[in-house]
Amino acid sequence: MTGNHKDKSITRLRAIAVTGGTVAAGGLAVAGYQAAFADTGTTTADAAATATTTASESTGCMTLMSSVTEGPYYLDNALVRKDITEGKSGVPLTLRLTVVDATDGCTPVKGAAVEIWHCDAWGYYSGYTTANPGGSAPAESEDGSTAKDNTYLRGYQIANANGVVKFETIFPGWYTPRTCHIHLKVHTGGQKEDGTYEGGKVNYTGQLFFDDAIAEEIFTLEPYSKHSGSYTTLDNDMVYDGGGASSGLLTLKAVKKADPFKGYKGLLTLGIDPDAENTGAGSGGGGGEGGTPPSGAPTGTPPSDAPSASASASS
Repeated sequence: MTGNHKDKSITRLRAIAVTGGTVAAGGLAVAGYQAAFADTGTTTADAAATATTTASESTGCMTLMSSVTEGPYYLDNALVRKDITEGKSGVPLTLRLTVVDATDGCTPVKGAAVEIWHCDAWGYYSGYTTANPGGSAPAESEDGSTAKDNTYLRGYQIANANGVVKFETIFPGWYTPRTCHIHLKVHTGGQKEDGTYEGGKVNYTGQLFFDDAIAEEIFTLEPYSKHSGSYTTLDNDMVYDGGGASSGLLTLKAVKKADPFKGYKGLLTLGIDPDAENTGAGSGGGGGEGGTPPSGAPTGTPPSDAPSASASASS
């Protein structure tokens, strides 16, 4: 099933609340949604107790999700920062991700570095701004933002004592032949240096996904609606396997139900093995994106003025 984008008014808003509360088989799950988005007045001790209680109830915590390939749009040396938008326009998205050790009772992994990267509202990635996202979209340079071509919508955050990281970004757009998604890696053993994260190893490489109903409504809004054509739904995506939260599907909550452009909050718990290593580079290791890359997609290294990069031929 695919959908066509065109301008239309929003008459209602669908919001998904993925049920759960455990780290399910697959290593990813929704856990303690209300606690994760609690007021800042919540004490560290209270938050830790909630996380520990939720994790201890899990029966599938020991099963880890297989990493997927990082895709062709990965760049090294992303900046450590909470807000990764750099002025890129779109529906605001606050991500709250919790990293836990799935081999040790789902205890929080303090100091883990979560790295994310994703496309803008028209399907363009920083560092690859001339790669055609498919369908019909304006050139990336026409968005009018002050975003830097090699750094927008990329960044790291370091997990606190409860294993929590938080990002401020925008709802991603789409590109052929993929559904709407966010890439991520979880690193341990390194440290912040010169504004980025250095050393250590990658324990997990995965992707975050969005409910089709919410994505469909958002894509009718500006600036998303300027990218027309057919997009891939979750059921037809080459990476998402239908496993819900255990496959990376975010729990989403609208900031204001009557106005989707006010944004969303997204939550997921990431169960990792801190002793494992999976960079997601290349085409092997637990599945990949495969399929036919979008027209103009990169197959090698990024432009010479981009940061040091690792790129695969998968889309």
